[in-house]
Amino acid sequence: MGSDVLIVGAGPTGLALALSMAKQGVSTKIIDKAAGPGTASRAMAVMPRTLEFYDQFGFADEMVTESIKIENINLYVDGKKRARMHVGSLGEGISNYTSPFSFPQDEHEKLLLKKLSSFGVTVEWNTELISFQERQNNVTATLQSYDETVEEVFLYVCGCDGAGSAVRQEIQADFPGGTYEEKFYVMDIKATGKPVGSHNLSLCLRDNSFVVLLPVRSTGTTRAIGVFPPQMSMQSDAGDNEQLVSFIEKAYQLQVSDVNWFSSYNVHHRVASHFRKGRAFLVGDAAHIHSPAGGQGMNTGIGDAMNLGWKLAGVIQGKSNLKLLDTFEQERKSFAERLVNTTDQAFTRVVSKRLLDRVLRKQLAPVAIPFINRSNRIRQGLFRVISQTQISYPNSSISKGEVGDIQAGDRLPYTKENYKSLQMVDWQVHIYGSATSKMQHFCYENGIKLYTFSFDSIAEGKGLQKEAIYLIRPDGHIGFTNSHQDINKLKAYLDHWGIIPFRKTKSNS
Repeated sequence: MGSDVLIVGAGPTGLALALSMAKQGVSTKIIDKAAGPGTASRAMAVMPRTLEFYDQFGFADEMVTESIKIENINLYVDGKKRARMHVGSLGEGISNYTSPFSFPQDEHEKLLLKKLSSFGVTVEWNTELISFQERQNNVTATLQSYDETVEEVFLYVCGCDGAGSAVRQEIQADFPGGTYEEKFYVMDIKATGKPVGSHNLSLCLRDNSFVVLLPVRSTGTTRAIGVFPPQMSMQSDAGDNEQLVSFIEKAYQLQVSDVNWFSSYNVHHRVASHFRKGRAFLVGDAAHIHSPAGGQGMNTGIGDAMNLGWKLAGVIQGKSNLKLLDTFEQERKSFAERLVNTTDQAFTRVVSKRLLDRVLRKQLAPVAIPFINRSNRIRQGLFRVISQTQISYPNSSISKGEVGDIQAGDRLPYTKENYKSLQMVDWQVHIYGSATSKMQHFCYENGIKLYTFSFDSIAEGKGLQKEAIYLIRPDGHIGFTNSHQDINKLKAYLDHWGIIPFRKTKSNS
């Protein structure tokens, strides 16, 4: 057996998964049937929670430098600017990354490939999964590269291979849902006009159509993502390209001087019936797809990868019980279902012909945005949803305990100084205040890094309790919490899940 895990698909989800496991010393083979990395992309938005994950791996700042921070969201209705929301500091105090960033998927992938290569991992392009058979202790996969067909053995298979996933077909998972009637387009344009800005995201509405305009730093162009107007042909040839540009100019008050890239596509809303079968997992678009409303798709796939990577690594290295793998579907499927429902409702309202929805988007939305601007509580709640920092797993079987308003499963509340420790990407104990000598000894003996932070007004404001214990998972969520530094309960939790920190070796055991 050459590698522990076969990853099928080398988009952002597959690359992030490979990176997550490489960090823990797990060997992976990552394949993709494409000839090489993508040169065009639909996904643009990088959310703060994704950047928090990347900060754990030490390259979030590099991505921030290469991308564009979205400072403002503008709403245009029938060519007129109706509202503006400043979002550049929306998440201040919640995350180190206070707003979304604009970064094209193809450039995103190049950065992940570079980071992955530092671990000695490269993608095997022109390689396709034909089938696989699960045995008692491994999986035998049939792979085809050019004209050569080979069989290789792995411990696990992860399908990061998109909506047409071969892995999903192999495990016979249903993919219920539907396809939107509307057809989407995406193009990179050289354009001028009021909706175009270097740090602005503009949502432009016209009748039952819309376009989202985002800046692209590397090319100095504007990314336009929208739906074809109902009266226009749904074909994607050059003639429709010109017809669409003409419509965009008139409908959204733009002057387009050049189209660098153009593509059209259908959008689906589906969630797989299960995300795991035995030794095979579905991750990202292979497990769930939805409308691009809110820029959540790619970020959700990366979130899947960061959830699964440390769990697989722990089981493979004998540092977690096998039942830990059950929590991947528990945690990510419920979130995916909520996300698909939410984005479906949002998209439907934006394109709906119903009078109520037309009034909502053209009359009520412009009035609501100034109200939101005046309410810090609503703004912070909006940030938590959009940024994915609100994701919590309180119903997961691995979440145990509740102290005050904080439950096990919650993302660790951000106090600034406490997030630096997460770069360990390992189990760790946080205490805000002082740790008892017994707790210090227990953590030392069990190879768990113990961090103590001052219990100040910031920690108290985040809902953290003085001298409570918070056992933090490798992905930055709370696994176990207890208000009394109860070592017996902490030990019972660790023993139940067979948890041994990645950093613990024979020399410190």
